[in-house]
Amino acid sequence: MSRTPLHGTAATPRRARRMAPAQAAAFIRALAQANPAPETELLYQDSFQLLVAVALSAQATDAAVNKCTPALFAAAPTPAAMAALGAAGIGPFIRTIGLWQGKARNVAALAQQLEELHGGQVPGDRASLEALPGVGRKTANVVLNIAFGEQTMAVDTHIFRLGNRTGLAPGKTPREVEDGLLRKCPPELLRDAHHWLILHGRYVCKARLPECWRCVAAEQCNYRDKVTAPAQPLRP
Repeated sequence: MSRTPLHGTAATPRRARRMAPAQAAAFIRALAQANPAPETELLYQDSFQLLVAVALSAQATDAAVNKCTPALFAAAPTPAAMAALGAAGIGPFIRTIGLWQGKARNVAALAQQLEELHGGQVPGDRASLEALPGVGRKTANVVLNIAFGEQTMAVDTHIFRLGNRTGLAPGKTPREVEDGLLRKCPPELLRDAHHWLILHGRYVCKARLPECWRCVAAEQCNYRDKVTAPAQPLRP
């Protein structure tokens, strides 16, 4: 069955009107109420494993990363062990995820830098994190948020799409969306907000066709081409 947009077409959505601050806060509160204790879907045991998993997840799904990392972390659970494994040793564990060769080199190099510059510990400041090979702003934001409890907003493809589609925080770049979300999010919800938004973008406000009929925040959303639920076949 096809899903019918209320207005226009889902393939060519019209630009959403920017949400007012109170409207944006209500949108995020609706997501929070539906999922009071959100968590990352990446598998990890400590801050080092979290850092590696997030770095590997760039241009790859969490599910794909989770298939690789248990064996990788069993073989190299610490920065010292990962550095000793090296890119050649890391590669076979992560061949099934995108850009695995470059990621293998980066993970080996960041593990080596953690040993040489940080005593084998993951640093808790942005500058040191972003100085590590393969670690950009999004990865640093995730690690700072989850491992160190900072109120950061990690903008991935899901959040970037959602911020623009809904009018929550429109922007031409991930940083513009991040800054908009930091301004709009109620302070007491900021720690968990990126989890709510990522999960909502992954499972409800999907890239190809948003499932608006399942959206708990649809009343606040400014997406102008909302999609109705698929028609149910008649029972005999």
